[in-house]
Amino acid sequence: MKKNIAIIWGGYSSEKEVSERSAAGIYSFIDKDRYHAYKVKIDRSSWEAEHEGTAYPVDKNDFSFTTGEKRIVFDFAYITIHGTPGEDGLLQGYFDMLQIPYSNCGVLASSLSFNKYVCNHFLKGSGVRIAPSVCVRSGDTYDGEEIIKMLGLPLFVKPNLGGSSFAVTKVKKAGELVQAVSKAFGEAPEVIIEKYVAGTEVTCGCFETAKGFTVLPLTEVVTDNEFFDYDAKYNGQVQEITPARIDERVAREIGQTTRDIYFRLGAKGIIRADYIVSEGQPVLLEVNTTPGMTQTSFIPQQVHAAGLSMTDVLSDIIETEYDKRR
Repeated sequence: MKKNIAIIWGGYSSEKEVSERSAAGIYSFIDKDRYHAYKVKIDRSSWEAEHEGTAYPVDKNDFSFTTGEKRIVFDFAYITIHGTPGEDGLLQGYFDMLQIPYSNCGVLASSLSFNKYVCNHFLKGSGVRIAPSVCVRSGDTYDGEEIIKMLGLPLFVKPNLGGSSFAVTKVKKAGELVQAVSKAFGEAPEVIIEKYVAGTEVTCGCFETAKGFTVLPLTEVVTDNEFFDYDAKYNGQVQEITPARIDERVAREIGQTTRDIYFRLGAKGIIRADYIVSEGQPVLLEVNTTPGMTQTSFIPQQVHAAGLSMTDVLSDIIETEYDKRR
């Protein structure tokens, strides 16, 4: 009997549009001969399952929906909400209570990795190189001059809880800092101010299934923009080169570090870690436990470069997590 798979997208943040694209990508990858796949949109006003062009309300008591006389109960949740409540552990807790298996990290790993500042400093404790940074929370007072003295210019200001480069600013002059922080606060109640590290940006995906652990080939990110911003990520203003054109020794180190991060966090499913290679040394930027899954996103590119099939990878993830709950 085919399992019913919910591909969950939407969310409460500016990343909703990106989430919709990822849901479309995952829907295209799912093995339709093996699974019934349904897109489920979650936002603050409603939870709705799409079936044959019609949206049906989802019963939150058991995560099911009814069409006419037929009730469809989901066997598995593939979460592709970038941001809250899909990337920060909230939905994971809901599915844990319902005992429904899902695609990505559990509550602790999701909530920890969602907070860039906390996650990076947690990993620093196990030897991972990170860029120096300061976290400012809503209502805090901060001394911009002291921060600039500590981190130098240019520096990056970004929401500490969020992604897709929304509200990220590369600050080049001291007078730009206050506005950049204010902009980032428009996206999240915490802001991270981070030292600029010059170098080559690369990203590494990995995943574990019952068949073993896989570190994917690295992707090199090249853009003429000031940094890898929203336009570079989603509007084509970038070159993404897989495998990355970096020293083999550094590539192996990044692969091993990403594997170590996976187990250090207690991750599940597919994750991606982003780095800057500076003077031959990889510096972690952030860990993404709900990476983009459009046809042209990093993970599908890396899976293809590894000689694997996205359809098979998703099937292996689904079956691995489903079997754990049986």
